[in-house]
Amino acid sequence: MRILLFALSAMTLFGQAAQQQRPPMTFFVTSVGMGNGANLGGLAGADAHCQKLAEAAGAGGRTWRAYLSTSPADGKPAVNARDRIGKGPWHNYRGTMIARDLAHLHGDTLELARTGNLITKNNALTEKGELVNGVGDKPNMHDILTGTQPDGRAYTDGADHTCNNWTSNGAGSAQVGHHDRNGGGISWNSVHATRGCSQENLVSTGGAGLFYCFAVTGN
Repeated sequence: MRILLFALSAMTLFGQAAQQQRPPMTFFVTSVGMGNGANLGGLAGADAHCQKLAEAAGAGGRTWRAYLSTSPADGKPAVNARDRIGKGPWHNYRGTMIARDLAHLHGDTLELARTGNLITKNNALTEKGELVNGVGDKPNMHDILTGTQPDGRAYTDGADHTCNNWTSNGAGSAQVGHHDRNGGGISWNSVHATRGCSQENLVSTGGAGLFYCFAVTGN
């Protein structure tokens, strides 16, 4: 009996130690969108959504930002998604490091582009630690709003890639990536444009209005 109790105690302590050693969550895919298509209330509204979800998951003690780019408008310069999230590293709900720094995240060199980051269907978890539907699941929800080029920077061609800087649920379109790296391309952050900005448009191209959230790290 004493041996059994000792073994159970040791297992409990080991589990607690493993939990304490696991890096805190600094990256997730939103478990839910905002329900209004690509109208996220601009960057401020998207950031607030990330912060709210993180707080509900017990990870609110950090500054969270939505991984979204914007285009120049009203005299304001473009905003690059990569410039909003700190320097890294970033870990998912399970403590898996999905990227060690910005260069690793975006494949800034040929070698880094070849090896790639660890944003995949099994690693791009929600703030609750849940998988997000991808190709082959019903419904497919692998379109993740980003509005960005593969290098994490805003588009400069004058076209709308951000649904009017995340304020439109009607006209326009948004660039999306595929969190599962599957179907129509393998980029996690830049694969194709949506058919429009309404919730129905986002769903019709394989999405649900979800986006990536990163805790500002390494600053």
